[in-house]
Amino acid sequence: MSTSLDSGPPPQVPATALRQRLAELRGPSAAPHPLDARALAALAANPGCRRRALLDGAGVDKAVLAQALGSPGAFGQSQFAFMRGHAFEARVKADRGAELLKLLGVEDTRQVQVPDLSAAGPEGRTARTALALREAAAAGARDGAWTLLDHPMLALDVAGSPAYLEPDAVVVHPDGRWTVVEIKSFPVIDGSADPSKVGAAARQSAVYVLALERVAERTAGARVSHSVLLVCPKDFSNLPVASVVDVRKQLSVTRRQLTRLIRIDAIAAALPDGVSFDVEGCSAGELTASVEAVPAAYAPECLAACELAFHCRERARTSGAVESLGRSARGELGGLTAVPDILAAARGESGDPADPAVAALRRAASLRAEALEAAGCR
Repeated sequence: MSTSLDSGPPPQVPATALRQRLAELRGPSAAPHPLDARALAALAANPGCRRRALLDGAGVDKAVLAQALGSPGAFGQSQFAFMRGHAFEARVKADRGAELLKLLGVEDTRQVQVPDLSAAGPEGRTARTALALREAAAAGARDGAWTLLDHPMLALDVAGSPAYLEPDAVVVHPDGRWTVVEIKSFPVIDGSADPSKVGAAARQSAVYVLALERVAERTAGARVSHSVLLVCPKDFSNLPVASVVDVRKQLSVTRRQLTRLIRIDAIAAALPDGVSFDVEGCSAGELTASVEAVPAAYAPECLAACELAFHCRERARTSGAVESLGRSARGELGGLTAVPDILAAARGESGDPADPAVAALRRAASLRAEALEAAGCR
């Protein structure tokens, strides 16, 4: 069976059969590693990586797998950043979210509803959140009330299994709008923040918006805003400042990737016999072979988003894959997919001179040779 994700709809596989197959790939002793918004956002940032789609869909703990492969990565938030983020979020939400609501233009916060969302287990919290959202929508239409939901629990169906997501906050406006609030500890200095961090926050928030839309579909008069409120420290202080971030583009990409994730049965069905990601039951060699059986789409950006990035980078470098140079370089080089082929084309040893990529490489090599000669380096 072809593993192409764009070759038409795959055969329908019962959800129970798919879950059983993914559990077999994960290993009998391994509990499924839960998908969260960060993982789904990372998938959306690299939608062509079948390896990550399959591993995340199967609930494989990629950090443990990377350790077993001998390529652990320094991935994740430092303890200091984690504590700083929690302290900043606590300040923003103090006094029933007074500072947060003022950023939304709500001056009198005494009448704002802050419902209790506690319940047993993620399923219970998801149901309690859905009920609170419906009650908030009704209160807004009836009384013009605002509602702040602190750490609500949302759910998305991913590969036949629910992924439970927990945004920092959701605000229900009196006019029926629901706004996702994302609180980050990176600073906004002179009105600007690190674009890469803002982009990551936007992709993560888009996942929450998508999950929130599922609830809004079943709530009369509700609509989810496609602009999220990003709250960060101002300059070098602990004073919160808000920015409105349009996530429509990220939302579109996330929807597409989730559609592909639901089709991971096509990827799993194309695997050779014996593939397993069971860290407890397989040797390092067996795990390596299993991982290599699933095509990856490595790019340097993966180093900031995936636990397997160091393993994939080493494999890309060893094979001379041009992807190790970055997506922009890969796009510019057309049909030249290996570094040795690129160097040979630049030296004039191979390649079609009519190919724009080959012509550009030879022109660059010629200019480099002229510059070195002029500098007396030859």
